[in-house]
Amino acid sequence: MTEQTEQTQQTDTVVVPLGRNRNYQILWGSQALSIFGVNVTFIAFPLLVLALSGSPAMSGLVLGVSAAAELAAGIPAGALADRWNRKKIMLVCEAVQTVTTAGLVLALWWHLANVVLLLVVATVLGACESVFRPAETASLPTLVPTEQVSGAVAGNAARAYLGNLGGTAAGGFLFAVGRFVPFVANLVAHGCSFLALLFLRLPPREPAPKAPVRQLGPEMLAGLRFMWQQRHIRVTSLCAVLLNLFFSAFYIVIIVLARTRGMSSGEIGIMAAMLGVGGIAGSFAAPYLTRVLRPYLSIASVFWTLTVLTPVAILIHNGYLMGLLFAAMALLPPAANTAIISEQLLRTPDELRGRLSGVLGVLAGVATALGPTLGGVLAQALPGAEAVLCCSAGIAVVTIGVTVSPTLRHFPALTTPLPKTELAAQPTEKGNIDG
Repeated sequence: MTEQTEQTQQTDTVVVPLGRNRNYQILWGSQALSIFGVNVTFIAFPLLVLALSGSPAMSGLVLGVSAAAELAAGIPAGALADRWNRKKIMLVCEAVQTVTTAGLVLALWWHLANVVLLLVVATVLGACESVFRPAETASLPTLVPTEQVSGAVAGNAARAYLGNLGGTAAGGFLFAVGRFVPFVANLVAHGCSFLALLFLRLPPREPAPKAPVRQLGPEMLAGLRFMWQQRHIRVTSLCAVLLNLFFSAFYIVIIVLARTRGMSSGEIGIMAAMLGVGGIAGSFAAPYLTRVLRPYLSIASVFWTLTVLTPVAILIHNGYLMGLLFAAMALLPPAANTAIISEQLLRTPDELRGRLSGVLGVLAGVATALGPTLGGVLAQALPGAEAVLCCSAGIAVVTIGVTVSPTLRHFPALTTPLPKTELAAQPTEKGNIDG
């Protein structure tokens, strides 16, 4: 057989759909379970701390400790994902979460649990989530063909929204059945996820050169340096962090405003759930939208939609209508995220994907942590309408930057990864948000 014939056969090879891609489905399904379990405990943890201590402040502290552990582990986790076997990292994280949750369930069953134990468990679970994420994200482009990366990213986004929505809804109900029941659900979810990952087959990677632990610091800096040198990654990350900051603040302001306007807890719950419903619908529409819209239009439409819709919240006094507004806000971000994340993954060499994911996770975590704090301060200091307008003004400023940014205007519709030589040759760039 000639070389030309072999190449022709390779070209004519039928690409397996994502729905029949065994390894992608194993990873997707295992993490759907894991995300569900995590969100069940996200609701149950503060309820349990409140039941044990009676202190609302301690209830918030347990979630704060978990978030802090995620942030602290984020950048080192990316470097480890590039250095070590990624499947083993994922298995170890799931195993540690399973064992840790089992210990908490036993402590609750024997009435030995206290706040200190809950803080330790929350720290371990948060750190494991942070270590797992870069290993999974970096593995994704190796499991699917290049042309299916955007579809896989959109599928993962839908998985996250489904897990968040289902886990949050189940957490409160399961806690009402028994204090330990939500943690049993989390134990089962992580245990099943671990078993599923045993059957995952990742393509072999070129082994990273053995290096002492002290080299971990320079490796983390290399990841930060790479991110800063990539103009598209730098600019989109900055815009996303600022948008998440102001939208997280807006969300808290709306919850406070809903309470002051006499909306019931049921209305507020449905309102919050509609944000997830809109995200799920947007995730399923994302593959189509990324095909018909240029990346710049997809990204800019998110910012302009939020700029226009956030002030409308001032006029709404009904929780169900506010829920529809939230759903509308959540429709377009999945398509923009799909375009951005796909481009980032395909432009990043495999040996740096873990570190990139770790850095981006830390940036997102900082915005998610600071946003609610900003929202609380605004809700405390200003009347509801003025607090909403402050958040809207912040989003509008970022939107103007996105609109005039030459970097985003020329955001590439990437279908193939750049060769390593081209990536290595790109010089360090200097500039502000518009690159």
